[in-house]
Amino acid sequence: MSSNQVQVLVLKEGTEETKDKDAQRNNVNAAKMVAQIVRTSLGPKGMDKMLVNPIGDVTITNDGATILKEIDIEHPAAKMMVEISKATDNEVGDGTTSTVVLAGSLLEKAEELINKGVHSTVIVEGFKGTAQEAINILRNDAAIKIDPQNKSLLSKIARTSMASKMVSINAKNLADIVVQAVLNIAENTGDTFKVDIDNIKVEKKSGGSIYDTRLIHGIVLDKEIVHGGMPKRVENARIALLNSPLEIEKPEFDAKINVSSPGQMQKFLDEANKILKSMVDKIASIGANVLVCEKGIDDMAQHYLSKTGILAVRRIKETDTTKLSKATGARIVTNIDEITNNDLGYAKLVEERKVETDKWVFVEECKNPKSVSILVRGGSERVADEAERSIHDAIMSVKDVIEYPYIVVGGGASEAIASQKIREWASSLSGRAQLAAEGFADGLETIPIVLADNAGMDPIDTQVRLRAKIASINKNGKAKYGVDVLEAKIADLSAKDIYEPLAVKEQVINSATEAACMILRIDKVIAASKAKDTPTPSGRGGPYGGSGGMSDMDM
Repeated sequence: MSSNQVQVLVLKEGTEETKDKDAQRNNVNAAKMVAQIVRTSLGPKGMDKMLVNPIGDVTITNDGATILKEIDIEHPAAKMMVEISKATDNEVGDGTTSTVVLAGSLLEKAEELINKGVHSTVIVEGFKGTAQEAINILRNDAAIKIDPQNKSLLSKIARTSMASKMVSINAKNLADIVVQAVLNIAENTGDTFKVDIDNIKVEKKSGGSIYDTRLIHGIVLDKEIVHGGMPKRVENARIALLNSPLEIEKPEFDAKINVSSPGQMQKFLDEANKILKSMVDKIASIGANVLVCEKGIDDMAQHYLSKTGILAVRRIKETDTTKLSKATGARIVTNIDEITNNDLGYAKLVEERKVETDKWVFVEECKNPKSVSILVRGGSERVADEAERSIHDAIMSVKDVIEYPYIVVGGGASEAIASQKIREWASSLSGRAQLAAEGFADGLETIPIVLADNAGMDPIDTQVRLRAKIASINKNGKAKYGVDVLEAKIADLSAKDIYEPLAVKEQVINSATEAACMILRIDKVIAASKAKDTPTPSGRGGPYGGSGGMSDMDM
């Protein structure tokens, strides 16, 4: 810079700027490191991770979304990998590890092409076009249309989802529970089904074993009965749902009552009790023998309910009230004066039971419940937590298939055939787009290779054998050859009932491609300097100098 030129400071002092190849390399390496963290967790032979948070709580899991959620990641590009994992988990519930591994692999292949002189824009366009081609290949050459109410196939889907989890030994029992729960709440909307998984309440409690996990055709309330004199078990329950308090409400304005004699005080108390008794009598008069209240129940009202033989539970969550309404057919009542016997729900049994050290109320054996509960048990709190995560993934997988009734063979079979077909398709492309398509094919092939690697198989041998098997499939044959990690060989996995939802595969490809393309398009990183300690109102060093507090002009 010549002496007569004035230096212009555009960015704030302390701001760091990384640009061009350095910025790209930095971002790609950060994203690849995140993929490396979860890579060894992929598949039935994947390893678990023990995560310890700052206050010492321990989480043991191999669920990709959980691992990345618990890790405190700082790098902005690495955070993008965490985001696609969360998005995949929220959208389809499974495939979170695959998404991150695929995104990391695509970035690795892209980095090789950039080093060879291929511009990142060409790679991005190539990846986007190839991703769509990959999804078309999956739909045409891998997908199998099924009956969305086929319990046997749905159970296989759920078992495959849980095969890579700690609960794999209990997968068959848990899969049957999951399938029954999802089918119970599935709603037929003509040609398609709709599943709202919020209608499945999953309650976990350590104690017993995973074998003790069971489906309840109703709702479990983690509350106990409010009064010791009430019945602990009610058969043929007629249930009233109330979302207003069973108490005498205080006026909104301040009020005082002048009492000049003990008789007046007693009269006031008697009147209050009379009002509470009339509320209880109203509930009893319509034939209710169970009351579930979202708000509080006065002590005197509890006494009258107990004398009437009504079982009552109070202060339950609003979401539980909604689920109870769907399960029992009861209508949620706001004004107790308007309650009628038509508002009552039905359950064959309502009972308080001890679960480990707590007392919970079970509302079960409802006629046609549109909301159900799964009570998850486990030998320890860590096991119960992981079982709950596994059941969530299985529920989402079954939901995906019911709503979008197409499945593919698992074990990397669909990725292997997509990779092979993309290479054939790439030969029709011209210029450097062909290199991007071939790089995408190599990235897809990483999934079966990582499955094999985690199972102790030789990755190179696996790749060669898998390509040979795929090449032997006739033109109209569906993808069925994948990595059998239990037998450590390439095998026909359709014969072993290993299936996954097509919806998960499509989401994995789309999410991984979008994340990789977004990272590749970044050519400059401008990082602002970290903020200094915020001054106290009375201290000095405000943003514009001076005291940092209010000046005379602020008054």
